[in-house]
Amino acid sequence: MSSNHLILCHPLLLQSFPASGSFPMNQFFASGGQSIGSFSFSISPSNEYSELILDWFDRSPGSLRDSQESTSELRRRLLGLIEGHRVVIFSKTYCPHSTRVGGQDEGASVQEVLSEITNQRTVPSIFVNKVHVGGCDHTFQAHQSGLLQQLLQQGPAYDYDLIVIGGGSGGLACAQEAAVLGRKVMVLDFVVPSPRGTSWGLGGTCVNVGCVPKKLMHQAALLGQALTDSRKFGWEYSQQVRHSWATMTEAIQSHVGSLSWGHRLALREKAVTYVNSYGEFVEHHKVKATNEKGQEAFYTAAKFVIATGERPRYLGVEGDKEHCITSDDLFSLPYCPGTTLVVGASYVALECAGILAGLGLDVTVMARSVLLRGFDQEMAEKVGASLQQLGVRFLRKFVPVEVQQLEKGLPGRLKVVAKSTEGPETMEGVYNTVLLAIGRDSCTKKLGLEKIGVNISEKTGKIPVNDEEQTSVPYVYAVGDVLEGKPQLTPVAVQAGKLLARRLFGGRSEKCDYVSVPTVVFTPLEYGCCGYSEEKAGEVYQAENLNVYHTLFWPLEWTVACRDSNACYAKIICNKLDSDRVIGFHVLGPNAGEITQGFAAAIKCGLTKQLLDDTIGIHPTCGEVFTTLEITKASGLDVTQKGC
Repeated sequence: MSSNHLILCHPLLLQSFPASGSFPMNQFFASGGQSIGSFSFSISPSNEYSELILDWFDRSPGSLRDSQESTSELRRRLLGLIEGHRVVIFSKTYCPHSTRVGGQDEGASVQEVLSEITNQRTVPSIFVNKVHVGGCDHTFQAHQSGLLQQLLQQGPAYDYDLIVIGGGSGGLACAQEAAVLGRKVMVLDFVVPSPRGTSWGLGGTCVNVGCVPKKLMHQAALLGQALTDSRKFGWEYSQQVRHSWATMTEAIQSHVGSLSWGHRLALREKAVTYVNSYGEFVEHHKVKATNEKGQEAFYTAAKFVIATGERPRYLGVEGDKEHCITSDDLFSLPYCPGTTLVVGASYVALECAGILAGLGLDVTVMARSVLLRGFDQEMAEKVGASLQQLGVRFLRKFVPVEVQQLEKGLPGRLKVVAKSTEGPETMEGVYNTVLLAIGRDSCTKKLGLEKIGVNISEKTGKIPVNDEEQTSVPYVYAVGDVLEGKPQLTPVAVQAGKLLARRLFGGRSEKCDYVSVPTVVFTPLEYGCCGYSEEKAGEVYQAENLNVYHTLFWPLEWTVACRDSNACYAKIICNKLDSDRVIGFHVLGPNAGEITQGFAAAIKCGLTKQLLDDTIGIHPTCGEVFTTLEITKASGLDVTQKGC
């Protein structure tokens, strides 16, 4: 071999093989180097094999790039590469199909280790289903005899076509779709109890401790406001209306339980094997499943999907796990939390604060920095203002450094010591409950992913994937909140899971569209958005190329009750250079989620300001305000509304 570089061929090389006829190869060896004879076969031109030869360096940046790594480590990596792919072809850097990975410079070391494994120093060096086929001449012979096709078709015998690790929305969607397409599928799902002992069944965060119970508690809080407004509409009460926390949580948990059971029935109906055990990779294509009793079982699969989601992050200070709760615990809490400190400024923090305040509790939010980081900051501050109007107090730029228990009870009494983020100032406060909502951590660290070479972000713990949700190991995929740089939303995970199954097993090609995904923050005054924030739009398109139309508005339902006439706000961001196409949509008001959903479809279809102007609004609704927007921020004109 004349080149110092030893690299993998681009996937197009396989597609360039003739459907019939002959092409070169030498002698077949097992991965340990033992010859198993010469043979040949044909390659089918079908799409089934178009993904077999993989640009491993490109998919696994850094996997073989450390020129200082030991021979044993390099050998382990090479064997892992061979174990993890159906077909591997090593070639020279001047191969026309290998230009994408031509920058690797450790070819001499790779060549030396590869020659020890195969007893071959020439290239190409080809492996099929873990068997070393050899070089070109004998590959032609193998092709002609039909043994190459046989080897491709053999493949290893796995227990399942697909194992999904994680029983949340994305994982279940993928598993069920794969089963519908005729594949043998298993779902491994195990919920590690929270430090407070909270656990739940199948369905993941959304069903059990997220979207569903949160929205139902949100509704409970809105009903409290509706009762207050109702007196203005003529309703009279002979007795004082009170709220029962126990009644609410019991009803909500009953519904949540029915949804979780429904997921189990759906898996059963589709013949998906569900195992309530913790999945962990032990070697390529093989996982260990450990149940709550510590009993272990082992399963193999051709492909895997990681859909383990995230769990709430703790402060890492004295008393946090012993005395604080998170959203994992709140929605099934068996007692009213009383005076509550919510730590964090995320959408989870503000939603929980709004719910508790709406139920009549004393609530304080402690935020170290900006509210709703990543969202439009003008809208975020308006959300904060709406919560303050509801009675929520804010402690900005403080972080807890200690949580002490003063008194046991349900709830008890806790003292929180906090420190300023801008200086030496400290403060103390006493609360019945401390709810942490400071972010979430991906559940990837105990899955054994390092044993098979799946790359994980050191900073976030998330899994980088390509545009087909494929990880650095070609037979391992990921969907949902574990993905690096993707929206962390249930509908996104469901869509990605379904489309992934269709690509893997249904011959489809559609990919999940992660652009302009709508979302809503379920604070008492809801905030819905789709597309760019004003800050991000300015970065991408430059502020001078944007038209920002906006207005405050007063819902008709609020007029009789004399509620704030300038709390609700609508804004669209348009690209002047593209026919005033709407690239950002923002609304703060009642039922903002319902409003945003319809406009999201329009934005996906290329909505422009002119199309909005041409649309006849439904009167009287909040959504119609977007059909009559006239004032731009650049004009400086007043958008306030007259109130009572």
